[in-house]
Amino acid sequence: MLVLLPPSEGKAASGRGTPLKTGSLSLPDLTAAREAVLGELVELCAGDEEKAREVLGLSEGLRGEVAKNVELRTAGARPAGEIYTGVLYDALDLASLDAAAKRRAARSLLVFSGLWGAVRVTDRIPSYRCSMGVRLPGLGALGAHWRAPMAEVLPEAAGNGLVLDLRSAAYAAAWKPKGEVASRTATVRVLHAPTRKVVSHFNKATKGRIVRSLLASGTAPAGPAELVEALRELGYEVEAAAPAKVGRPWSLDVLVDEVH
Repeated sequence: MLVLLPPSEGKAASGRGTPLKTGSLSLPDLTAAREAVLGELVELCAGDEEKAREVLGLSEGLRGEVAKNVELRTAGARPAGEIYTGVLYDALDLASLDAAAKRRAARSLLVFSGLWGAVRVTDRIPSYRCSMGVRLPGLGALGAHWRAPMAEVLPEAAGNGLVLDLRSAAYAAAWKPKGEVASRTATVRVLHAPTRKVVSHFNKATKGRIVRSLLASGTAPAGPAELVEALRELGYEVEAAAPAKVGRPWSLDVLVDEVH
């Protein structure tokens, strides 16, 4: 099983670990694309601060994020699972999983990123600010920048099993499973059951809980249909729609009564 996650806007401090080595990250065939983004991002942030804030979409209160990006090559690095914070990652709570579940997380979780493309939760990265929606002056839109290298690398990373896609739209644009991989991919929406509406906060929190439940239970669904059954056995109310055409992902709706 491969689980595709969005990153979080909020991130923990880098700490004092050994600085980043892009060549040591998982999916090494993305190294050249990572270096291209990293180089331009550092150069942008080392120059005109106001321009950098505008490009990155940062408010006045987030001015310090520009200076943080300048130090990306020398800042301490920590496992990505410790760097990413926010609602989904709080609910996932990787640190409190038992050893077996942590090993499953290391194998199956892949976090998408405007800067790194995609990383495992065990990959050591510094804290940064660069969303997939950014358009860098030289490289252009990051979603478009990542499509070709992702198309080369991700099908192999997906292996032969289930792909559980929990990414937001901006990050999903960087790689869309196709063909046989798409047929064993499941996307998930979390809906407030009484209204059938998506609400951002509990959408993210429930997705974090779903991933935690699968990791903690050791459940390894072979495909989307098996995922539906596994989630129901874990106590989730799930409505599923098999694709109308071959080579399309499944769509799963998880219904939640309480907004929390």
